[in-house]
Amino acid sequence: MRPEETPLSFLSITRRTAGALALMLALVFALSGQALAGGKDGTQSRAYAAYAKGDYVTAAALLIPLAWQGDAKAQGMVGYLYENGKGVPQDFVVAAQWYGCAAEQGDPTAQYLLGLAYDKGRGVPIDVVLSQKWLILAAARAGKQERDTFTRIRDAVATKMSRAQIAAAQEQAILWMPAPPYVPQPLWLNRPRSFTPF
Repeated sequence: MRPEETPLSFLSITRRTAGALALMLALVFALSGQALAGGKDGTQSRAYAAYAKGDYVTAAALLIPLAWQGDAKAQGMVGYLYENGKGVPQDFVVAAQWYGCAAEQGDPTAQYLLGLAYDKGRGVPIDVVLSQKWLILAAARAGKQERDTFTRIRDAVATKMSRAQIAAAQEQAILWMPAPPYVPQPLWLNRPRSFTPF
């Protein structure tokens, strides 16, 4: 097969949709914040407003305490901030840990981003089965606006997998149950003394 005949790779799909996806995720996070506004003395609404304005330092300062309280939306957003180095130092390990907390609680955007992290090995080891599991769950639980994108990426990752791997991922997705709110063990407890979390 000649290179021009090969199907689109996952990498080319993500490059073409990276800008649209970033805009969509910002919109999802902002809309999610509107649905939760008013809770925790208005901290959530102020955090989401700061995020929507691009004031990531303020957003991080407001979201991180909410994330430590177990708020799944805040955890997913904090993961996104760490993954992209917005308002906090870029750290893929910390991002994946926050995505994991939110994904386990059932947040579809965090499930999607955790699936991408496992596919690319960003903060976690590359694991196509876990990637596919989280992408399956994200596509199944996503709202109408995100579902097509999540499904397209899930299917692109599946093209790199054997039938046995796909079956294993599907089984894990079927057996998955949402977890109660929880927070990660602070990573700086396991890092060198020179590490500061923020």
